Amino acid sequence: MDCQKEYNLEDCACTYPGCPRKGICCECLQHHLQARELPACCFPPEVEKTYDRSMATFAELYRQGKL
Repeated sequence: MDCQKEYNLEDCACTYPGCPRKGICCECLQHHLQARELPACCFPPEVEKTYDRSMATFAELYRQGKL
């Protein structure tokens, strides 16, 4: 399957400057899961901007009904 990077960039929620995986979802997901995190697209914009993409933060947001 060919990467649709340009298409993915339209909806990419990552605000990290210079991210080499921006728009390459399979690499992004692999990177974050190895770090026990989730990618930016799993978080609301106000949380994503903090760069706290931990699974614990995701679980807390889910528990609070913010996802």
